Amino acid sequence: MGATELWLVRHGESTANVAAAAAELAGEDLIRVDHRDADVPLSALGQQQAVALGEWLGQNATALKPGAAWTSSYLRAQQTVSIATTEAGLRLGVRIDDRLRDRELGILDLLTTWGVENRLPEEAARRRWLGKFYYRPPGGESWADVALRLRSFLRDVDLDNDGECVLVAAHDAVILLFLYVCIGLSEEQLLEFSLTHTVSNASVTRLVRPSGQGSWSLEIFSSDEHVGRAGVPTTEHPGTKDVTPQ
Repeated sequence: MGATELWLVRHGESTANVAAAAAELAGEDLIRVDHRDADVPLSALGQQQAVALGEWLGQNATALKPGAAWTSSYLRAQQTVSIATTEAGLRLGVRIDDRLRDRELGILDLLTTWGVENRLPEEAARRRWLGKFYYRPPGGESWADVALRLRSFLRDVDLDNDGECVLVAAHDAVILLFLYVCIGLSEEQLLEFSLTHTVSNASVTRLVRPSGQGSWSLEIFSSDEHVGRAGVPTTEHPGTKDVTPQ
């Protein structure tokens, strides 16, 4: 047996999301942020989105009964789950796990799409040759590397949260890779899916398997209606270019 349901939550908008979008729009090489990736906080809007998420959790917790919460070790994810569970009045034992952290970009860190092409043209060419899934920037990780740590994480969830619904706060690429691992997508299927689907900030993606064994089914992907219903702007900040912190 193992966990029966996963609520995969992307953190609310972060200050780095805002900075990255501005740098890309201006055609700049570098993203100007004041924190290392692990310490990037939520923006003011991101905090509002986390409150809206908490309202949704409070409305659904009685029926779906989450039994545990895990979060990425990065600050923006921790802030999101803290704000949301407090707003919902949920007293869950929140566990911090660095296997849920965002993908590490190595030498591409803080470079925009333009910055990679302008400053590291050989890396840009290597990425195009290898493809998004297997390309590993020097000092960083490929999507396949992240999938490996998620497989390890899921084994521990099954051991610790047998028969439970589990809340997981993480990042957009990480949530996409949960689908790859849990549903059994191929590289081609995952990349095709990622071209037309974006994990929005403070959204909920729901995976279920009532038996607690075997493959999962995708019930909901990147639902953010609760954010709009709360009168809070929704944001996406997709990481499709592989060079922006998410």
